[in-house]
Amino acid sequence: QVQLVESGGDLVQPGGSLRLSCAASGDTLKSYTIGWFRQAPGKEREGLSCITPPTTAEYYADSVKGRFAISRDNAKKTVYLQMDNLKSDDTAIYYCAARKSWTSSLQAKSYDYWGQGTQVTVSS
Repeated sequence: QVQLVESGGDLVQPGGSLRLSCAASGDTLKSYTIGWFRQAPGKEREGLSCITPPTTAEYYADSVKGRFAISRDNAKKTVYLQMDNLKSDDTAIYYCAARKSWTSSLQAKSYDYWGQGTQVTVSS
């Protein structure tokens, strides 16, 4: 099993940047694909990006491609989501999740472990 804790959410102006962190404890991350999701009020949970072991291949939803970047540090058991050129539509609670698989997925139902979420608000 793996436990996940997100951090880094904040209030930021449009055009600004944030880096979210997903710290894992328990099992090693080397066997897990880690994904980032978000959920805005009244909307379904949206898959944004994931990173797979062992090649660290990255996958992105069209809505964030070119603005967000995912990375992982297996030694620190942490996955990051760098978010640039933020827009008001990016306002949501952001979650990281883990699935014990080497294959990619942006479907929330395919993930087994979830963090508690961190709030990102983009507003002037």
